[in-house]
Amino acid sequence: QVQPVESGGGLVQPGGSLRLSCSTSESVFNLYTLGWYRQAPGKEREQLATITNKGTTKYADSVKGRFTISRDNVKKTADLQMNNLKPDDTAVYICNARWFSNSYWGQGTQVTVSS
Repeated sequence: QVQPVESGGGLVQPGGSLRLSCSTSESVFNLYTLGWYRQAPGKEREQLATITNKGTTKYADSVKGRFTISRDNVKKTADLQMNNLKPDDTAVYICNARWFSNSYWGQGTQVTVSS
């Protein structure tokens, strides 16, 4: 399976935490850079964090210090730990797998931050 599959979204109160998981095939996991993006209604898709197959990470300023991306070598997933969530974090969170010109998107998982 080349297309990433996301899980872990849901409803959380402001200040709470969620952990998202992006599942891929072993070949994709070993080769591709995996990234998390989000898209809120009426807004452009925003890159949040990426992690290379060697473990190098990069974060958007909007989530630096609150979100952490990591790779689980056993489960073959790229996980996004999200802490201190805010209502503005409400969006569909989408996983991407990229290697040179090859790019695959997941279907996304909804995250809603609301009291």
